[in-house]
Amino acid sequence: MIKMINIQKIYGTGTAQVEALKGIDLEIKRNEFIGLIGPSGSGKSTLMNIMGCLDVPTFGEYYFEEKSVESLTHNQLAEIRNEKIGFVFQNFNLLPYATTFENVEIPMIFKGFRTKERKNRVMELLEKVGLEGRALHKPSELSGGELQRVAIARSLANNPSLILADEPTGNLDTKSGDEILKILENLWEQGHTIVVITHNPNISARAQKIVKLIDGMMENNGK
Repeated sequence: MIKMINIQKIYGTGTAQVEALKGIDLEIKRNEFIGLIGPSGSGKSTLMNIMGCLDVPTFGEYYFEEKSVESLTHNQLAEIRNEKIGFVFQNFNLLPYATTFENVEIPMIFKGFRTKERKNRVMELLEKVGLEGRALHKPSELSGGELQRVAIARSLANNPSLILADEPTGNLDTKSGDEILKILENLWEQGHTIVVITHNPNISARAQKIVKLIDGMMENNGK
C-alpha cells in the first residue's frame, strides 16, 4: 500500500535548515497494523503528514497504492485524502457547533452521498463506535473518549483503506485510551490498514510491527 524510498524533509534555508526526516525507507502492506513511536521531535508527525498526502517530501519517492504521489495533481491528492485515508488527531478536530451526527456526516457530503445514504451510514458508524445514543450531542456535551470515538467514526465515513491516527490516546485517561486502541484493533481485524503514532506502551502489544524514529531516522529500518 505504501512505499517510501529515501524520504527526506528539510525545513528552512541556509544555516537555519532543519532535517526533520533523513532518508526514510519504509513499506507498509495492506491490512498491517503499524505502531510509529519515538521521542518528541523525532519526525513522527512529519512522516505521517507525508503518508497522508498533507505534505510532500523535500527529496525521495513516495508511492501510495503503487502510484507516485509526486505525479498527482492537487485534485487527485484531495481525492485520496477524502476517499482513501481516514485521519484521527489527538485534539479531535471536530466542529464545535455541529452535532455528533453532523461531524461524522461532513466527509460524505463532500463525496456526494445522497441524504438517505448519509443518514444510514452515519448511524452505522456511530453504532460501530458505541455512540448511537449520542448522535444529537455537540462536542461540549461529550467526554474526551467519546470525542475521539466521534473522530474515528468520521475517519471511516468514506470507508478508507488506510487509517492514520496521530496520538489518538494522548489526551485521554488510561481507560478511555485503551478503549480507543481496542476500536482501532477491531478496525484492523475488519481489513483496514492502521498506522498509529503513540507514546502508549500498550500499542506494542497490539501492533504487528513497531517503527521507531530517532532524530529523523528509522531505527533498524523498521524491521
